[in-house]
Amino acid sequence: MSEHCDNNCGSCGEDCADRRGEKPNFRAAPNELSQIKKVIGIVSGKGGVGKSSVSAMLAVTMRRLGYRVGVLDADVTGPSIPKAFGIQGKAEGSEQGLYPKQSSTGIEIMSINLLLENDTDPVIWRGPILANTVKQFWSDVIWGDVDFLFIDMPPGTGDVPLTVFQSIPVDGIVIVTSPQELVSMIVAKALRMAEMMKVPVLGLVENMSYFKCPDNGKEYKIFGESHIDEIAGKHGLKVLAKLPIDPNISAACDNGMIEQFDGNWFDAVGKQLAGQ
Repeated sequence: MSEHCDNNCGSCGEDCADRRGEKPNFRAAPNELSQIKKVIGIVSGKGGVGKSSVSAMLAVTMRRLGYRVGVLDADVTGPSIPKAFGIQGKAEGSEQGLYPKQSSTGIEIMSINLLLENDTDPVIWRGPILANTVKQFWSDVIWGDVDFLFIDMPPGTGDVPLTVFQSIPVDGIVIVTSPQELVSMIVAKALRMAEMMKVPVLGLVENMSYFKCPDNGKEYKIFGESHIDEIAGKHGLKVLAKLPIDPNISAACDNGMIEQFDGNWFDAVGKQLAGQ
């Protein structure tokens, strides 16, 4: 496209990609030392639904199944993956690229917090810079041999998710929701974006679905009745898991011990991903 383009192809003599009907290719190559087999994005239409904890537990599940796993923390302004995994120290690099930090069970981690001088330093950047940073986490990081790379996305459908879908060969996404009534609209937005970007949706995960009282064993719908089955049926999707409100999960994330979480909620999802 010419820098003086007025989008009027009928009166233009330039031989550009737009006139030839070619779509621009924004795909970025991974680091030459990276061999990544599957890329799974974890997305949500809104914040506060536990997307990062779901990303972490999916990564741990696949690691328990014996796969080589990495987590790319694309939530640059609200990174939480390093803390959940108890990662200490900063990422290092060489002329060949950046090296991710490794968790106690061998999960490769890259996050902006591994590059900041202080974990509490705010990242006050505009959208294009955030998006480019995430793109560099793909192209400049030496992931090595990874069977599954999980990308913990920021909420919404802004610059970063757009850049990820355009630049990285995402094999599928998992949408994380909560039981509130407005979830139907939010999920529809995420689905619509995935459809426009031609990214497969693997299914839905409902977080904070219920609370199981330890005293009487009853389940209580604290955030209201679930609509996840209705939403999934409407869009022809699978419900991959329904997670309870479990203080142990929060404590595991806060204490950097997510790799020790106790629960089989993602066992079926792990088998699905393994057989994909």
